Amino acid sequence: MRIGELADASGVSTRSLRYYEEQGLIRSERTPGGWRDFDGSTVERVVMIQHLFAAGLTSATVNELLPCLEAPPEERTGVMEQLLAQEVERLKAKRRDIDREIDTLQALRGEVARP
Repeated sequence: MRIGELADASGVSTRSLRYYEEQGLIRSERTPGGWRDFDGSTVERVVMIQHLFAAGLTSATVNELLPCLEAPPEERTGVMEQLLAQEVERLKAKRRDIDREIDTLQALRGEVARP
């Protein structure tokens, strides 16, 4: 399937698909004419990538997780658990940073509002 067909089937832009390919998240073969040719199973992979990005994961982490998701359940549990736990901690730290920034801005706003 060509990149436009994959974009239509997955709901992801061709630009994003090219980025995913650059990052090693998806693969394509090249036709003799130089067109990208994606396997039909790539649609499911792209949808999974979208879910992982929506969860706040980086492309590097998604790249680490994808092989785990494709492995048999008994092989993926430990690695996935560790990676997901790390991501939860990273996001919690990010939330703490954002909360501090909000507190700072609210305090500043209070000072500006004083006559």
